[in-house]
Amino acid sequence: MVKAYAVLEQGEKLQPFEYDPGPLGAHQVDIQVEYCGVCHSDLSMIENQWGLTQYPFVPGHEVIGKVAAIGSAVTLLKLGQRVGLGWYSQSCMSCEWCLGGDHHLCQSAEGTIVGRPGGFADQVRADQHWVIPIPEAIDSAVAGPFFCAGITVFNPIIQCGVQPTDQVAVIGIGGLGHLALQFLKAWGCEVTALSTRSEKEAEARQLGAHHFVNTRDGEALKAMANSFDYIISTVNVSLEWAIYLNALRPKGRLHFVGVAPDLSLPIFPLIAGQRTISGSPVGSPATIMKMLDFAARHDLAPKTEMFPLSQVNEALEKLRTVHPPYRLVLKC
Repeated sequence: MVKAYAVLEQGEKLQPFEYDPGPLGAHQVDIQVEYCGVCHSDLSMIENQWGLTQYPFVPGHEVIGKVAAIGSAVTLLKLGQRVGLGWYSQSCMSCEWCLGGDHHLCQSAEGTIVGRPGGFADQVRADQHWVIPIPEAIDSAVAGPFFCAGITVFNPIIQCGVQPTDQVAVIGIGGLGHLALQFLKAWGCEVTALSTRSEKEAEARQLGAHHFVNTRDGEALKAMANSFDYIISTVNVSLEWAIYLNALRPKGRLHFVGVAPDLSLPIFPLIAGQRTISGSPVGSPATIMKMLDFAARHDLAPKTEMFPLSQVNEALEKLRTVHPPYRLVLKC
């Protein structure tokens, strides 16, 4: 039996829960969970904000642990190997998207916490292709957030073809944005942090920002016009998007990974400057591996706060009400 923490009914807190995972599939592995990140997506699923949640519900999709069991057809992993698991736990491996290397766009991809139990547990199961080995240089205690927050901001660097010579800006310096700053600085870009909180400037610069703009300053916002090749928005609030569109250079891109409630933009500047608006989810297994190798090479890591799994409700309450600046992790 797997020992986990689950929400039994909507509106309840998490409590100890056990379930039988059933027989191990030929291409599956069981991961003995050591750490699991706590993400806003876990909160959204706990509260069934997206209409996808099935109760009892075990959250957790930033899993770090060791391979405890392997199916008969597993060839990519071995027992005892240190691995991670993110938002997806399986994809079909035969559709045009999987065959093209964009497994995260597979229309039948299985979410690690959608319709099945996740990683707030001592064990979690997944298909071998989505279970990713972790480079030795990365500490297990901080690796979990790479598998959701990290890949969410790293994937568009690859997908959008961001160049080391680009002028880039990051909107929102929180759980996603603080990793975006690190990745983009190490990528070689000139990086500007955009935040409503001026007290974040010193830390944003330590994380990799060359410049900082307080977005409550109207004059500073206007001064950004025609400045950036690429802007990534990590926030989930509505902003005056026309200002950010105007901040792009010709052929610039405004890219969304934060789920803003609405998007209203003037079309003429988009057309006249041949600018692009786009968005992306997480990334493929290959891109996750590329991200981990890049992070290991440049000694990059998320900033985290640790809770024991037994204090999962306290961690979720902090995420819900205090809005910690970066990432929370459970020690399982």
